[in-house]
Amino acid sequence: MNPNFLQTPIAYLKGVGPNRADVLKAELGIETFRDLLHLFPNRYLDRTSYYKINQLQPSGADVQVVGKIVHLKTVEQKRGKRLVASFVDETGQMDLVWFRGLKWIKENLKLNEPYVVFGRVNKYGSTFSMPHPEMETLQKHQQGLKMVMQPIYPSTEKLSKKGITNRAISKMMQQLFVECKGQFPESLSQNLLEELKLISKSAALFNVHFPKNQELLAKAQFRLKFEELFFVQLRLISQNLQRKQKIKGMPFVAVGEKFTEFFKKHLPFELTNAQKRVIKEIRNDLGSNAQMNRLLQGDVGSGKTIVALMCMLLAIDNGFQTCLMAPTEILATQHYNGLKELLEHMDVKIALLTGSTKKSERTLLHNQLENGNLNILVGTHAVLEDKVQFRNLGLAIVDEQHRFGVAQRSKLWHKNQTPPHILVMTATPIPRTLAMSLYGDLDISVIDELPPGRKPIKTVHRYDSNRLKVFGFIKDEIKKGRQIYIVYPLIQESEALDYKDLMDGYESIVRDFPQPEYQISIVHGKMKPADKDYEMERFVKGETQIMIATTVIEVGVNVPNASVMIIESAERFGLSQLHQLRGRVGRGAEQSFCILMTSHKLSEDAKTRLQTMVSTNDGFEIAEVDLKLRGPGDLMGTQQSGMLNLKIADIVKDNQILKTARYYAIQLLKQDPRLEKAENAPILNAFSKMMANKTIWNYIS
Repeated sequence: MNPNFLQTPIAYLKGVGPNRADVLKAELGIETFRDLLHLFPNRYLDRTSYYKINQLQPSGADVQVVGKIVHLKTVEQKRGKRLVASFVDETGQMDLVWFRGLKWIKENLKLNEPYVVFGRVNKYGSTFSMPHPEMETLQKHQQGLKMVMQPIYPSTEKLSKKGITNRAISKMMQQLFVECKGQFPESLSQNLLEELKLISKSAALFNVHFPKNQELLAKAQFRLKFEELFFVQLRLISQNLQRKQKIKGMPFVAVGEKFTEFFKKHLPFELTNAQKRVIKEIRNDLGSNAQMNRLLQGDVGSGKTIVALMCMLLAIDNGFQTCLMAPTEILATQHYNGLKELLEHMDVKIALLTGSTKKSERTLLHNQLENGNLNILVGTHAVLEDKVQFRNLGLAIVDEQHRFGVAQRSKLWHKNQTPPHILVMTATPIPRTLAMSLYGDLDISVIDELPPGRKPIKTVHRYDSNRLKVFGFIKDEIKKGRQIYIVYPLIQESEALDYKDLMDGYESIVRDFPQPEYQISIVHGKMKPADKDYEMERFVKGETQIMIATTVIEVGVNVPNASVMIIESAERFGLSQLHQLRGRVGRGAEQSFCILMTSHKLSEDAKTRLQTMVSTNDGFEIAEVDLKLRGPGDLMGTQQSGMLNLKIADIVKDNQILKTARYYAIQLLKQDPRLEKAENAPILNAFSKMMANKTIWNYIS
């Protein structure tokens, strides 16, 4: 087959033409033969099983039944008529029903002749019925058993209106295979095919569109899913390797006095094994000749800041400056205060730069950065401004990376002749399967244990009917000197929803917790920033015992004395939000609690989310469940979901295949980094084409 044959515009396929081609392009993005070939079925109707009437279930599935029509009648309705046939086999009776084309159907049906009927079954009372079944005589059915599983392709309303039905797409597909003679170039090496027992590319494409049975379909799907994920991983891993070869980093060879002094004298607590492991991984990167590009994942409270500080001290020991960038002023200020406290007995110069830094302070800052007197700069996006020039930036740390775009990260790179090492931190646990796909070109470190002495937060689910008991519990905690958060979903709810909004909740709490015995703060999105800060400040200082808030407190508030988090209408929050909110308590040495309040009306997904929260504190486990419930697009937000525009694989359901594909991609690049060996020619050929056409089956954005 001519290698460019699949690039032929779809209009040239027999039976398509320019009009249909326009609709296919607009609705399904199909422009070429290759695009049509990679339009994979959503599901299949299995014509390999025959059901007896007494085995039928009202499951909404399409089934086929063998039997005879013993009686026909026409029934008058409000509008028009319907035709009802009594269809029997040896186990029972069902109805076949038609609302259109009655005259033709009546003339062509034969009584007491064996038929095979196929369609979706409904149940009315104790009788099953099948509306507008597909039918053929048993004799004709047995002669024509060429295609026993019927593929169902993605469709839209507009396609159906233009007559491009499932049957029409199947016909186009058959025509495409006739014109290609069913032969497609192999894209994997013989070694991979043998080791993984994969069927050939041609066999896989044939059996995914025209499967004879379940077993062949499963083999075809496995082969195509593996291939899709394999090329995605090949792209990400080869990018990582190329960057390490091309972009030379500044090796931090010395472990000098600052690092050692901090480790021996000022470390506030013993490092966990996970922290030690991560510091070792980062030190290996910093000591090599390549530029570090590492993602550090750690749950709320796992001690990422200490790890970040120790890396900064390594940079300072090697004569470099470092910066830490955070997405909001609150977070940047918190990082700055935390680091300043840890460094108070050491000779390390640290400064804060945000949008509200005064002009006089800025001028001083710029001078200190340029003459090298300032060791650490903590800041927001303000750090990226062109005026901010370092003498020698060696390490840049970016916190909550998903809020910064690629362009902003590259600005940090250009602050130096040699690009600084980059450490990206996130407290949003990213499921391993998703991290492999989204951040496959970064090296990943995970801090997966909490510091000693931290008691796990106890999480319980309570219904609104238990509210009085919950209030009693709050009063007991306040008597012990603790503070309480009560969080509501955002205010702008439609009145029709029966959720207690924030103000109702506030009033009922003021009634149950009267002044002067109790002091209450309230914070929500409609308040002026100054008022918000004032209320927050009162709570932080311990002047109020209860903080009623909408989700504005999600990121960055640190009140070690707050020991109870109550989340109202918890069923309306996503899992990652619930987990982030829960992380606001449990910061002191006392036992902390998270109480999820809901009504009795809960969807299945909501029940799963609540059960997950009650059963585990592990952010990674929670993220995995979240991924299964919401899918990758929702989880990462729209800006990154485009990266997961896969044609046949699904990174949630196929995560085992993803791991296998990543393993084989890594092995291949270790043995043959440039894919120069003769046996890898098919892989190189397919990969080069994908890179040239910017498609890994239109996948990599």
